[in-house]
Amino acid sequence: MKILLLEHPRSVAPERCNDIANTPLSSCLQSGYAAGMLKEKGHDVEIVEGYLDKLSYAAIMERVRIVQPDILGVHLVYHWQNDHALFDFLDTMKRDGQVSSITAYGFYATISYKNILKQRHAVDSVIVGELEKPFADLADAASFKNFTPCIPGLAIRDGLGGIGLQKPEPVADLDSLPFPVRTEAMNRLSEVNLLGSRGCYGKCTFCYINSFYGTGNPWRGRSPENIAREIDAIIRESGLRDFYFTDPNFFGPGRVGQDRALEIAALLKPRNIRFGIEGRVNDIHDETISALVDAGLRHILIGLESGKDESLRRMNKMTTVSQNEKALAILRKHGIEPNVGFIMFEPDSTPEDLRINLEFLKKNDLLKNLAVTANVLYHHQIVLEGTQAYQDLKKENRLSLGPSSYEGTAYFKNPQVAGLADIMRQTTNILFNRMDGIWSGKTIELRGMQERYARVNRLFVKVFEDGLTSLEAGARLEKDRIASLVRETEKEMDEMLKITA
Repeated sequence: MKILLLEHPRSVAPERCNDIANTPLSSCLQSGYAAGMLKEKGHDVEIVEGYLDKLSYAAIMERVRIVQPDILGVHLVYHWQNDHALFDFLDTMKRDGQVSSITAYGFYATISYKNILKQRHAVDSVIVGELEKPFADLADAASFKNFTPCIPGLAIRDGLGGIGLQKPEPVADLDSLPFPVRTEAMNRLSEVNLLGSRGCYGKCTFCYINSFYGTGNPWRGRSPENIAREIDAIIRESGLRDFYFTDPNFFGPGRVGQDRALEIAALLKPRNIRFGIEGRVNDIHDETISALVDAGLRHILIGLESGKDESLRRMNKMTTVSQNEKALAILRKHGIEPNVGFIMFEPDSTPEDLRINLEFLKKNDLLKNLAVTANVLYHHQIVLEGTQAYQDLKKENRLSLGPSSYEGTAYFKNPQVAGLADIMRQTTNILFNRMDGIWSGKTIELRGMQERYARVNRLFVKVFEDGLTSLEAGARLEKDRIASLVRETEKEMDEMLKITA
């Protein structure tokens, strides 16, 4: 069977320029793993990098016409708006007879499979959850002209107006999977993405990782030896030595997880590589971080989320402020200044919560770098379908749905908190747009800019704290006042950066 897998083009929304929405679609290796399994089963597979290669839909249409695939797979990760260009393209491909079967897969497809099949008639099926075996089974069935509804993990229309889905089973042994196929476009990224584990043993209310992977063992890790073999193959084939583990949680649970991380460190050390990881604060242990840094660990993302224990409990983080601070201390001891996840504005935030968060950030030296300051002072809680937060807020009639039901906007309990959140979001997006060239590496930073960045950093802290002090004094942030504050901040920022909007 000829199978074409599409990482579709997409535009970066200016107002969402720092959200996870804008990560490359290929970063989670979904298409790569599908291609690896399909190739192993003898199918002819090609990945089209519509986003990374900046392809137009006209160019992709031409590629489809040349390949004439039996199945067109489309990777869907994150859709907070209706992507008319993508679905118009799929409609055209189906109407013109360029493809006979279209299947969607990925995080967004898994969570919203019912809506996709009800609303997007060009899509014939959706792979729910891990895609390697269902996609291989689909390709085998198509080889025999047998499009059966009995493939676990494959959602299809049942012909009666409903959607049929046989419950999928997660892959028990990740070592059994072929290594993912990597395209030339992926090798042009600053780091090679790796997936060393799947799932997470946490149950944060804002996360849908476990909704994607389904029931069973919530965290599964590849063996250290299997990971090392893949790294060896990448080095041998490309010479690249900078890696990033895209696992939601690099560390497995408990002592077993720490021992596995130590084994990985021991295997990676002689390979002379550099790598980044993501993890929970309760998994940051001195001995393990020391070994990982010695093996090449250079950066890490940890989810602090809040400086208040009550807020952490609301989010079901199963961590504490004390653990947050301990993780920061351990990482800094070993020369790692972490990237941090932080939800300043959660739906139930009060001015008191914001004050406690601000003092936590100050105490832990997290407001001294402009990029970090901008992140931690503006982030509100993103509410995605498939999360506990989405279900709870929808039940409370506190969720506004946009063009896509996949993401909702939560109504703040405290309207004044909502006003400050609006100020910080607007001003931060202005900053991100001004700094896009520098932070993306597209523009060379001019000499002497660090002092200007420091001034802008102090400005952002002042804007937040002044706004919070006003709330605490009982002031109201009306729309006109918010607009005025944003304009004033933009003017000051541009003066400091010597940038004309």
